[in-house]
Amino acid sequence: MKKTEDKKETRLILHNIRSVHNVGSIFRTADAAGISKVYLTGYTPTPTDRFGRVRKDFAKVSLGAEKSVSWEREEGPMRVVSSLKKEGFYLVAVEQSPRAIDYKKVTLPKKAAILFGNETEGVSKELLHLADVIAEIPMQGKKESLNVSVSAGIALFRMLHI
Repeated sequence: MKKTEDKKETRLILHNIRSVHNVGSIFRTADAAGISKVYLTGYTPTPTDRFGRVRKDFAKVSLGAEKSVSWEREEGPMRVVSSLKKEGFYLVAVEQSPRAIDYKKVTLPKKAAILFGNETEGVSKELLHLADVIAEIPMQGKKESLNVSVSAGIALFRMLHI
């Protein structure tokens, strides 16, 4: 058994993801991958509505993972990124970019935060600029990208070596 201090801590930042189904699916994957916390920023839907009631559409997709994965709602991603960087987290943005490296070559340090963005716009240039590394999942077919929840599953399980 590993000592507690040897354990990696990985967090997610989900910024401006529109679909409650995508976010619920990412929560389910986050639970399976042992993610310690998920930050929901911008207009990303949360597991509860503005009145604090459980969202049934979210719970249906996440299968209750929002109860086992810590999460926090924060309007702006910059505050989250700044705070995490001050705590020593390495920021990985999963996005297509001329600066990107193959996601299979990313080695996560002990403390890492992985950022996923909007389904059509991706991660903003401003946030990409703050990333320590940009990881890209190479595409072989005619389509230029994957669904964000699929990308999260592929990237997390590969980068975390699960």
